Amino acid sequence: MYDYIIFDLDGTLSDSAVGLVRSINHSLRYHGYAEHPINDLIQYFGPPIDQTFINLTASSDKLHIDSLVNIFRERYSIVGFSENILYDGIEAALQILYQSGIKLGVCTSKRSDFAEKVLNLFGLRRYFQFVCGGDIGIQKWQQLEGLLRKKIITLNSIMVGDRDVDVTAAHKNEIDSAGVLWGYGDLAELSANNPKFIFNFPAELTKLISNHHERIDHSAYF
Repeated sequence: MYDYIIFDLDGTLSDSAVGLVRSINHSLRYHGYAEHPINDLIQYFGPPIDQTFINLTASSDKLHIDSLVNIFRERYSIVGFSENILYDGIEAALQILYQSGIKLGVCTSKRSDFAEKVLNLFGLRRYFQFVCGGDIGIQKWQQLEGLLRKKIITLNSIMVGDRDVDVTAAHKNEIDSAGVLWGYGDLAELSANNPKFIFNFPAELTKLISNHHERIDHSAYF
């Protein structure tokens, strides 16, 4: 059994697309850029928000990117965080995992205070021992590295997320990973990075109580 199961937030526990897209477009519009439809922006969900604006604007001006991030956060902190939908089955799965005695945590590129707001919005904060948020210039693998260095988690842990950045961050720190298919990443993206598990539905997360089950065969989905 794992000591810790560490969850990504956006695209893993909740669908935050509406709040993220509206807040990104609010900042782009404020700075004189064209807005983007949701399908164009989903690919950027996962990595830190400064990288999103660098990709969208092709700007390397740190002060300009900082301003884009600040206007995004201004809207997100007031209303964007609440434009969120909890995935069906997530709370039931968390309840079972929590009752099993495995310690649960959150590791997200989202700033910690925003992550706390989202978790409290859905009444989920009580399930998690810690919430590790990111900030500008901090990669997810560095967040996991810090959790290991501070002995907040052990190497007998697994990172659960919907994007390749979650899987590669786990691999870089020599811990297991699980990809989920109800978020913003797809099967091809996740499979290319060889997570130990890939899950189709939140109810399958409870299989992590025993980490010795057979890996799910997804060949039929290609």
